[in-house]
Amino acid sequence: MTNNWPAMTIAQASALLTAPGAPFEMETVEIRGRPTRTWKNAPPTLQHCFAAGRLHGERIFLVYYNGHEDQRVSFEAFSRATIALAAHFRTLGVGQGDRVAIAMRNIPEWPVAFYAGHLIGAIVTPLNAWWTGAELEYGLADSGAKLLVTDGERWQRIAPHMPELPDLKHVLVTRGEGPTTLESRIGPPESWASLPDEPTPAPFLTPEDDATIFYTSGTTGKPKGALGTHRNICSNILSSGFSGARSYLRRGEVPPSPDPAGPQKATLLSVPLFHATGSHAILNPSLVTGAKLVLQRKFDAGEALALIEREKITGAGGVPTIAWQILTHPDRDKYDLTTLESISYGGAPSAPELVRQIGAQGSAPGNGWGMTETSATFSHHMAEDYLHRPDSCGPPVAVCDAEIRDAQGRVLGPDEVGELYGFGPNIVKGYWNKPEATAETFPEGWVRTGDLARIDAEGFITIVDRAKDMLIRGGENIYCVEVEGILCEHPAVMDSALVGRPHPVLGEEPVAFVSTRPEMAVSEPELIAFVAQRLARFKVPVQVIVRDEPLPRNANGKILKKDLKQEIA
Repeated sequence: MTNNWPAMTIAQASALLTAPGAPFEMETVEIRGRPTRTWKNAPPTLQHCFAAGRLHGERIFLVYYNGHEDQRVSFEAFSRATIALAAHFRTLGVGQGDRVAIAMRNIPEWPVAFYAGHLIGAIVTPLNAWWTGAELEYGLADSGAKLLVTDGERWQRIAPHMPELPDLKHVLVTRGEGPTTLESRIGPPESWASLPDEPTPAPFLTPEDDATIFYTSGTTGKPKGALGTHRNICSNILSSGFSGARSYLRRGEVPPSPDPAGPQKATLLSVPLFHATGSHAILNPSLVTGAKLVLQRKFDAGEALALIEREKITGAGGVPTIAWQILTHPDRDKYDLTTLESISYGGAPSAPELVRQIGAQGSAPGNGWGMTETSATFSHHMAEDYLHRPDSCGPPVAVCDAEIRDAQGRVLGPDEVGELYGFGPNIVKGYWNKPEATAETFPEGWVRTGDLARIDAEGFITIVDRAKDMLIRGGENIYCVEVEGILCEHPAVMDSALVGRPHPVLGEEPVAFVSTRPEMAVSEPELIAFVAQRLARFKVPVQVIVRDEPLPRNANGKILKKDLKQEIA
């Protein structure tokens, strides 16, 4: 960290980066009747992104490690497989506007199916691979999917529900038995390079065309399908690059120009591709910029360390719990991790202690705030800014606006706590076939996030809590994130969650769950005393449940607090 940091303000850095002629230049366009700042140089559609990706030729794009061996797919082999699969989709009568569903784990076939759908103008609908058969049936029926591409494991769950899915006309199964196998149409990944050399299809879509339906990761109620446009998704490509360039300017350095002939960036993908972070913020930018994506069949921290060394990984993380596991693994010192430039994550709040640990071990910490409804990245935070404000998720990227509003919709001032609202070119059109929910969540094109937050005078957002997660003990507000952050400062604690337990007099009282770091232990009284030394008495948990296993999370990294509440009910 340089002594003269920051060399310029956030506003000055943003002005330089977005000036006319600069790589991150902005322009205002009208989207659904509202003037909206957008990235002028962003690819217009995912069809354009695909064409850009093919230019990287024989560079390796995808590495899939199943625990025993890996499959390696070049950009050219990926492109040939995608074009071949898109041609097959057309022979099935699937075209623009039809829903093409994907239900599979992170395997090379996932991005092939994703971009094949976009090459024909379909609305690609990734489904949560953790869902049960009934939940998958819901997603397929709600979206009206005409075609499903799935793996053998998911197909076994879905097959019994086919009689309830009359709109689903075609199913392709990979890595398993099914009505028709994907391999019978394009072969396995190791043979994709020998597929016919067909020309890259010419893009015909526009930025405002419908692109995807991603189902919300809400932990209560039925998931809602967020309908995203091509502009929504492609905004991510410049958003993370903008944040990185801003960090250089803040420390008084000139951002480096992209060097296609330089060392390849490589990301260890530890979040699902069916999550907006995995697809929009990682997969698509990697395709456009020529970065390598390394996929694990299932995340294992020890295996991840070996892959970081072998594949020269430059970026890792995903969600905070994965970052903790990489940092604290007992075998960490056995591997060469010098290529690891950054450890970034989103999807869940992180403890300030995690930020400090990443910085202390030589990597740049990174964090972003977003949700399915913001098509992933809305704010971005990294390097020195993150180290100085470890409880923040950064300022909005330059094309986005954030406001804090009270319950009556009045805009609040700096450092006042209220509900976070967001606006920008990445805010989805609304919820698929749910006009009432759309009207409630997207007033005048803004998105109501449901997060309690504050924004300081420089624009840095700090998420205080989910509105529905905030506890009220005897009339006093307890922001769960604050208590969870303190618990994670204890050297033995890797993860924490605070939930409310009903109380006959106080209304509710706080109970904490923690998971410990490998080969470390801590007692309940010790943790209660640890919090009591640092926070007001009413915020101190009345009980701490200590575990040596990870806390339950959904596929997007959010702790399943409803499950924890059931345990103490």
